[in-house]
Amino acid sequence: MSDWRANKLWVVKIGSTLLTANGQGLDGTAIAGWVNQIVQLREAGCSVLLVSSGAVAEGIKRLGWKKRPHAVHQLQAAAAVGQMGLIQAYESAFQVHHIHTAQILLTHDDLSNRQRYLNAKSTLTTLLTGGVVPIINENDTVVTDEIRFGDNDTLAGLVANLVAADMLVILTDQSGVFDADPRQDSRAKLIGTMSVEDRKLDQVAGDSGSALGRGGMLSKIRAARIAARSGANTVIASGHETDVLLRWQRGETPGTLLCASQAPVVARKQWLAGQLQVQGRLTLDRGAVDVLQQKGSSLLAVGVTAVSGSFERGSVVVCWDEHGQEVGRGLSNYNAAEARRIMGYSSHEIEGILGYMDEPELIHRDNLVLTDC
Repeated sequence: MSDWRANKLWVVKIGSTLLTANGQGLDGTAIAGWVNQIVQLREAGCSVLLVSSGAVAEGIKRLGWKKRPHAVHQLQAAAAVGQMGLIQAYESAFQVHHIHTAQILLTHDDLSNRQRYLNAKSTLTTLLTGGVVPIINENDTVVTDEIRFGDNDTLAGLVANLVAADMLVILTDQSGVFDADPRQDSRAKLIGTMSVEDRKLDQVAGDSGSALGRGGMLSKIRAARIAARSGANTVIASGHETDVLLRWQRGETPGTLLCASQAPVVARKQWLAGQLQVQGRLTLDRGAVDVLQQKGSSLLAVGVTAVSGSFERGSVVVCWDEHGQEVGRGLSNYNAAEARRIMGYSSHEIEGILGYMDEPELIHRDNLVLTDC
């Protein structure tokens, strides 16, 4: 499979109600249908990460409970039981097409901690490069209220940020976003396209209509705004629509498209430039500066002449030229001690020096923003 960065990258989120046939257990036929669509998306040149709800709902069914409990320990137990069935269903459906899957369980702490953020990104990158479909869910079995996402819509938006996705697709049991609540107003009209920043969206979003899931339309709009931070557009559409994913890929528009205001690269660079605190400094030789500014390449250790400060993997470091002028800043793939050991050396020498190689780049171009020098 070709480098996934060269293809369109989609994050697809499927809600609990769609997956569990309104609480009657996992809907194997529906799951097989979405898997078939994802397979065809991949054949068309897209890479797909799947954010899937349904673990708690499936666990409730397996445990014989009549309704969703409120106690945290009961919800966590249901998630632990249901996760087994959920992943088994996906794995079986993808194996029909000879495609491997990987289970990724995340908490908010995984994406707020810089080192774990980079670890998660590296893992997902490796899986996508290897042709594997990551199936992502919140780690409900260990999460606490303080570090939970709140719903898988939010998780999907953050995953879109993490991998710099082109598109976030949120599949639900509603046709999209309406200008009024269609359950209460028969004159409500589907919104076709709107800027994700339009404040009218807040007025038309209602509460969750499902007893199984946590997220309503408001959580989906919030997720779209999170995804837009890295430039991803968001589709909110009905999972009951025939071939809904393939129709969007072909240029049809079933559902609602919420448009980001900036391209992914520009938005991500602004996020890096404005939000993160610098922890260290790298001094670059003239050749490295030229490569960064003229070719937009990653920063390799061979172009670094000095390392200052104490920083960890995932920390933000500033890059200076030999005259002390700032060139850029970004997330370091190595800590300060490691960076000092490998500076001046080629990428193929890193493993021999450190005994391992996390990444061939000291700072990957996706995590590097250039500044005036």
